[in-house]
Amino acid sequence: MERLCVILLLACKTFIVNAQFNGFNCDASFHSRFPAERDISVYCGVQTITLKINFCPVLFSGYTDTDLALNGRHGDAHCRGFINNNTFPTVVLFSISLSTLEACGNSLVVTTAQGPNAYGNLSLVQIGNIAGYIDTPDPPTVISYLPGLLYKFSCSYPLEYLVNNTQLASSAAAISVKDNNGTFVSTLNLLLYNDSTYVHHLAIPVSGLTLKTRVFAAVKATNLDRRWNVLMDYCYTTPSGNPNDELRYDLFFGCDKDPQTTVLENGKSQMGRFSFEVFRFVKHKNQKMSTVFLHCVTKLCRSDDCPLLLPICGKRKKRNVSERTAVASDNAVMTAGPIVTRSDETPSNNSQLAQLNSPPFKMNSATSALISAIAILAVMSMCFFILSMSLLRGKYTPPTPLSGTHNPAFS
Repeated sequence: MERLCVILLLACKTFIVNAQFNGFNCDASFHSRFPAERDISVYCGVQTITLKINFCPVLFSGYTDTDLALNGRHGDAHCRGFINNNTFPTVVLFSISLSTLEACGNSLVVTTAQGPNAYGNLSLVQIGNIAGYIDTPDPPTVISYLPGLLYKFSCSYPLEYLVNNTQLASSAAAISVKDNNGTFVSTLNLLLYNDSTYVHHLAIPVSGLTLKTRVFAAVKATNLDRRWNVLMDYCYTTPSGNPNDELRYDLFFGCDKDPQTTVLENGKSQMGRFSFEVFRFVKHKNQKMSTVFLHCVTKLCRSDDCPLLLPICGKRKKRNVSERTAVASDNAVMTAGPIVTRSDETPSNNSQLAQLNSPPFKMNSATSALISAIAILAVMSMCFFILSMSLLRGKYTPPTPLSGTHNPAFS
């Protein structure tokens, strides 16, 4: 009899748990519990932050998906999640747009501190931190037998693009905290243009660009929240596509700038613009064409903070040689190229690029020798004519009349 009662009790308990999870992809043996730190996942994207919450422990705790909301905004439907029952376990999804993250009470805090930057030397380092929480509403009664659920999250965006995948997590009975890192680097592109209008992309001829051709470059952000501006920190070139190539030539770093490089815009919008003259690497001296790869290390800054990060030229201490070549291996660097140059042509400006397929007439060696021979023959003929005239004048002597007194001895 006792054994029969135990069996019936277990059967009833199993029936209740199964009824509780009815219609959702949950496992009673794994999900009959309160939430834990592993029940929340955070994906810090370029345009949105996506939160995934395991719905099964929420259901076990006595709540539904409509009870979960961002930052206590339970009366706003836009701040609630939605059920995705196509996964195991069933999850509640929250999508936070970075352009409207404050709408549901999320916060953005940008911290600035002295620290090692992308080049290994001390600089002002900025980190953008977006934080918020998801909770359940408080009951209207004095007491409650349901636990209050609280999920805290944050996304840290290292604006210098030092990639760091460290995740920190801690939890209490019904409190879950998840921090994660993100990056904006996938929205940035390094593009080359043929003039200062930055409309037409640079088309490099098969024969390469002539030396000293001016090329216009831009680091451009696309589909990025307008609160961020692009700040180019360091642009340089290498003969290979490897940004960490030991052989490199700096175009600009802060106030240090190559004489043929002009920085047109930096830190004022979502496009950084500069121009430089094409050159060749001396290591390619035995080659007809030289390849040049362009690299730019870029950071994002809030529009109000960008002026504080720009160097004050004339007061900044210059880096020594060892500092100029120090680049961390985990930097995210924008790269463009190759820019192919040729050294057997005379320098030209961009207006001549369209005429590369129809080069101007060039005198070959045979034509040059023929013209020289004709000129020499003409000079020799003139000299021979003048000499002949001089000889003819010397041989002709006109007759002179006899004069004086008759000598009688000759009679």
